[in-house]
Amino acid sequence: MSGPELISLGCRLNIAESERMRGMLAGEDNLVVINSCAVTSEAVRQTRQAIRRARKARPDARLLVTGCAADIEREQLADMPEVDGLIANEAKLDPRAWNVPVEAPPLPPTRTRAFVAVQNGCDHACTFCVIPQGRGKSRSLGISDVLREVEEHLAQGAKEVVLTGVDLTSWGQELADMPRLGRLVSAILDGFPELQRLRLSSVDGIEIDEQLFELLASEQRLMPHLHLSLQHGHDLILKRMKRRHLRTDAVELVAQLKARRPEMAIGADLIAGFPTETEEHHQANLSIIRECDIVHGHIFPYSPRPGTPAARMPQLDRSVIKDRAAKLRAAVSEAREAWLQSLVGKELSVLAERDGTGYAPNFARVAVPEGIAAGQIATISPERVDEGMLV
Repeated sequence: MSGPELISLGCRLNIAESERMRGMLAGEDNLVVINSCAVTSEAVRQTRQAIRRARKARPDARLLVTGCAADIEREQLADMPEVDGLIANEAKLDPRAWNVPVEAPPLPPTRTRAFVAVQNGCDHACTFCVIPQGRGKSRSLGISDVLREVEEHLAQGAKEVVLTGVDLTSWGQELADMPRLGRLVSAILDGFPELQRLRLSSVDGIEIDEQLFELLASEQRLMPHLHLSLQHGHDLILKRMKRRHLRTDAVELVAQLKARRPEMAIGADLIAGFPTETEEHHQANLSIIRECDIVHGHIFPYSPRPGTPAARMPQLDRSVIKDRAAKLRAAVSEAREAWLQSLVGKELSVLAERDGTGYAPNFARVAVPEGIAAGQIATISPERVDEGMLV
């Protein structure tokens, strides 16, 4: 095997960081790195499962764990016999932490889309969230550094760039003149007219600045796909989560964007069974899926995380949480199926991936006909929907 094996779990930020580590550790052949996630107890379980699976597949390799779980679940992971060592999440992009001599330039990306981590950490204190413990305070990559990284990815053939961060829309708030994310997006689009597709990962809708809104509403190279860190559809639960938006903020944002750009596809994170959630609160969660037309839904059954305020609140029975999560997933699935059916017969510009599928600008997944190479953007008119994919 040439170079390290990197197994990335969790968010798009982890994917971006794994690509940088892949280049940095290019000379390390007998190495397996688990870039872990700890956002939920299920994510920690999957991390432990990935560690055991990797050790079984590579019994003689050096196995190191980094990512959020390496900090938040440090003792538990260190006790696993499969693990040779832990690398602090904050140090994982520092060559010295890995005992390698120099930081190598990024290797050609394993995906046709390039993930660029422009922000890390979080200064907010949502009552359910453990991630600030693993990521630290918010910090931003300067515009010139972002442009340099985008340029490298374009030189390696990437057709789409995805901006990622723990709290992406807080980008720039600790930099000298406190620029907003809209300025960074504009700088990328202006600096690279050859860049065909720019996409944002999860954003906090309340932090979308005026310039960013205008770009989302009108700039064709900025993909019509907005994934909101929504979390819930009821104001009381949002307050108990210590979120900074209300239900109407999200509903109005989506309505305003869709009025300007009807093809905009909405995604959202929603938590099922947050402590104190009543049936009324759950119904508000279900109804916001319909009201915002959420077609890319990430549903998280609530699980208490160590040291968070929500873990000390009155908890719901696990069976209730599981049932409510299933109903939320069913509602998203219904909305998604109707949305995909509406795209049948329409011409879509699809960026082909290496697995025989690709993504339209609105992030609809499309089966790519034979003869279209990975990295190629092709116009495809799907004929049907098959198991959540346009064919």
